[in-house]
Amino acid sequence: MVIGATGQIGRAAVGALARDDWEVTAVSRGGGRDDGWPEGVRVARADRTDDTVLADAVGDGCDVLVDLVAYGPEHARQLLALSDRVGSAVVISSLSVYEDDKGRNFDTQEEPGGFPEYPVPVTEEQRTVAPADTSYSTRKAGLERELLAAGDRLPTTLLRAGAIHGPHCRTPRELYFVKRNLDRRPRRVLSYRGESRFHPANVHNIAELIRLAAARPGSRALNAVDPDAPTVVQIAAAIDAVMGVETENVLVDGPPPSPTVGATPWSTPVPVVCAMSAAERELGYRPVVRYAESLPETVAWIEGRLGEGDWREAYPKMFEVYGDLFDYAAEDAFLSGSGL
Repeated sequence: MVIGATGQIGRAAVGALARDDWEVTAVSRGGGRDDGWPEGVRVARADRTDDTVLADAVGDGCDVLVDLVAYGPEHARQLLALSDRVGSAVVISSLSVYEDDKGRNFDTQEEPGGFPEYPVPVTEEQRTVAPADTSYSTRKAGLERELLAAGDRLPTTLLRAGAIHGPHCRTPRELYFVKRNLDRRPRRVLSYRGESRFHPANVHNIAELIRLAAARPGSRALNAVDPDAPTVVQIAAAIDAVMGVETENVLVDGPPPSPTVGATPWSTPVPVVCAMSAAERELGYRPVVRYAESLPETVAWIEGRLGEGDWREAYPKMFEVYGDLFDYAAEDAFLSGSGL
């Protein structure tokens, strides 16, 4: 059973499991079906925030429950209440649960000197933030803590996903370059000299991890990222190649010169790069796609969505999270003032 089946990860995960001969029930609030799923996939409508409705959807039980929309300890307790009917679970977490050795994490990144400096690469042994009900990261940490503590009742594989990308994403970071290319912007400003690395995670690679974890139950937390952690310059060049354009990079030392100039969705002062050796060792994991190889599918999806109107209407969550990513007036003023 897959909860959150019509989301960006869910669509890929349901397909991967069904093609691996699992009998899959795809659960979502709307009860929808993806055109790419095999015919044998069953669909069910359920709101996971309603304990009774979710329990009814689980029914007599399932061998594996995949939860793609669990966000806090209350969801861990919800799953544990079903443990007598569920063999094992696979639950999506986030690499944002990590904190560095000075206690800095994603929640402190906006403070002066507050961006975390993780080892490169980050392994699952890196310490995590204290569970609390104060942020996405602390709630995910609470989710993890409760599920791992109850591994004897419900063996759960937690997948700490990086910067998720692929079709159906509500906040596609690739939009930053795709729209600029569509708008025929000849230059782009990149802070930190375009050298930032924020580890991406393709939905198909995450789906492969889910498929493997379903067949190998256990109580564990594993990183879930792509084999590549490209720099911003490399990401931009790869998107240009897909779209058949050439764009000049204007590289800025240090942080963005203003809030709406040079701040890409990947821009960080230090790298955030994770290791995948534990998943390789415990699950026999091998990635199914590399970042650049996955871009044609992602770019086509974004272009299709942008064709429906204003980017803020096509991607309202993107605008909510990142603000105005396309302040061309501010960019032009910066370039003009810099004599570029």
